Amino acid sequence: MRHAVIAAIATIAGLFAGAAGAATNERYTVLSYHEISDAKDALIPRYAVAPAHFRKQIDWLRANGFNFISVDDIIAEKKGRKRLPEKAVLITFDDGYRSTYDHALPYLKSLGIPSVVAVVGLWEEDAKTVDFDGKSVPRDMFMTWRELRSLTKGGLVEIASHTYDLHKGAPGNPQGNMEPAATTRLWNSDSKSYESEHAYRARVGADLKRSRDSIKRHTGRAPRVIAWPYGRYNHALRDSAAKLGMVVGLTLEDGANIETTPLSRVRRVLVESNMSVDGLKVEMERRNRNYTDNDIPQKIAHIDLDNIYDPDPAQQERNLGLVLDRLQALGVNTVYLQAFADPDGNGSADAVYFPNRRLPMRADLFNRVAWQIETRTQVRRVYAWMPLLAWELPKSDPASADQVVTLPSEKNGRVNMGYIRLSPYSERARQAVRDIFEDLGRAATFEGVLFHDDATLSDYEDGSDYALKAYQKAGLPGSVLDIRANKDLMRRWTTLKINTIDDFARDMAQTLRAQIPELRTARNLYALVALNPDSEEWYGQALGDSLEKYDFTAIMAMPWMEQAPDREKFYRDMVERVKQYPRGLRHTVFELQTVDWRKDNTPIPMDEITATITSLYKQGVRHIAYYPDQPFANHPDPEKMRAAFATRQVQEAPR
Repeated sequence: MRHAVIAAIATIAGLFAGAAGAATNERYTVLSYHEISDAKDALIPRYAVAPAHFRKQIDWLRANGFNFISVDDIIAEKKGRKRLPEKAVLITFDDGYRSTYDHALPYLKSLGIPSVVAVVGLWEEDAKTVDFDGKSVPRDMFMTWRELRSLTKGGLVEIASHTYDLHKGAPGNPQGNMEPAATTRLWNSDSKSYESEHAYRARVGADLKRSRDSIKRHTGRAPRVIAWPYGRYNHALRDSAAKLGMVVGLTLEDGANIETTPLSRVRRVLVESNMSVDGLKVEMERRNRNYTDNDIPQKIAHIDLDNIYDPDPAQQERNLGLVLDRLQALGVNTVYLQAFADPDGNGSADAVYFPNRRLPMRADLFNRVAWQIETRTQVRRVYAWMPLLAWELPKSDPASADQVVTLPSEKNGRVNMGYIRLSPYSERARQAVRDIFEDLGRAATFEGVLFHDDATLSDYEDGSDYALKAYQKAGLPGSVLDIRANKDLMRRWTTLKINTIDDFARDMAQTLRAQIPELRTARNLYALVALNPDSEEWYGQALGDSLEKYDFTAIMAMPWMEQAPDREKFYRDMVERVKQYPRGLRHTVFELQTVDWRKDNTPIPMDEITATITSLYKQGVRHIAYYPDQPFANHPDPEKMRAAFATRQVQEAPR
């Protein structure tokens, strides 16, 4: 749903969250309508529902036992003062179109059905035309304050804020992309700099206050509800709105409104022009099941931003165009997009592709590419692919010295996971990483985070002073060698490390959620962890824990890398192990390799890749990713990958 709305922004402008469990009954459904008019008369035909069709949908809801509720009902239920009826539905309208006033509200009034109308303050002011995201449209396309005031007298219509002047695209990066004004730190082309956090909060806070004051002045009642433009919001907006009395926030997120859904992030079904009554029925059933991304087969391309970056801006744009065309041809619905850089090739990030406080910025590119993917392709979700521990900070940063210490091993003198990593037991190092993630959240628009395969500690790690103190605090010896000498201590130590890594990842996810409240989480997991329970102590990872703590666990199902003698058995054993967990297949991504790194990056034959995808689907696998994507070599072949992915339906019917 959100992808469609984001696409509209681009057109006009230029125009461990939610790990969901078993199906659960929702408390209420909220429908989001825009124009109630024929497509030929609409400003945005995609979101225009014909009047006759609107009445047919309302009649279907009435005939099928749905009960219409008001904002009062939702607030009272949340406060424990009343229970909502079964199959409760709230009707909402965004933007304050005149067509809503003419064709929808009279019909709802005749039936005694409550509704919410969210208005953009600037569009209600006296003028001959309205600047509709850069397009001049007649003022009479929208309701007047007099008409809005008349609606409030009957008690059925609640006037909500849709901000005063944030329902538009605004410059979000040096490349000139227009992004949601409410959540974007604006790019100033004159000063060549981004809006400061202080200036951002002042700007959006002033806008929300102006919206609140305007609605109160013209209707006599301050709004309690705000509909976030394009469904985008963050904690700064939420907190500002709440202080102004707007305690209910309407989003466009998927999922059900259940007992734990806060009032600030009420989820809505976006009703589009082509949604039939049967389509609405299916969507209502999906919401009733709390149908989430885990139920939609994820078809994932894991993209290196290094393949797009080029010192020559013109070549960089050509590279981006090539990747966008490939994503379209591949038919994927999710992208894991690299947000960090490793120019010296030592396996640890010493630069990133977004402005930040801690590391050099190789290029201000991540936001540009993520936004282009979301607005110019069919991709539903972009995940920022980020290290958790493998950060090579500048030597001038005091936290750069707080690294994981690997003790010599019995076999080869040293166990080395291949990365310089900061110790998760150092609070100074944790704060450095937290700063990086906070800056990423402010700098770009994306949907999820993929934690890199560096989120691991071997059975000879971590021997840093910070770690040893943490072991002692947990009741373990302050010596890795002493711990290793006792099986019970090894078990407790492994559990401690697994929890330390997962808790740190959760902390970083929470940091991102200040900007992206509905953030999805994924993490890479080594194949041996999924195949051999004993390997948990070798990596500091556990399949069962990962399935519980992240929305998705992306297992690196790469038999060439693991030198598996029987590749088919490798996949079968992995699938069977995952199936042992109740959340297994719904929360596991099988990430396949497309080159053999052990043989000079020799491409894996396409027939083998597609046969593996087909075989995994037949075994019940739901989510598949691949890595790497090689755009200049056109590998993997997009047509063959699309055909293989197509053997698993993107949308499964509710069961």
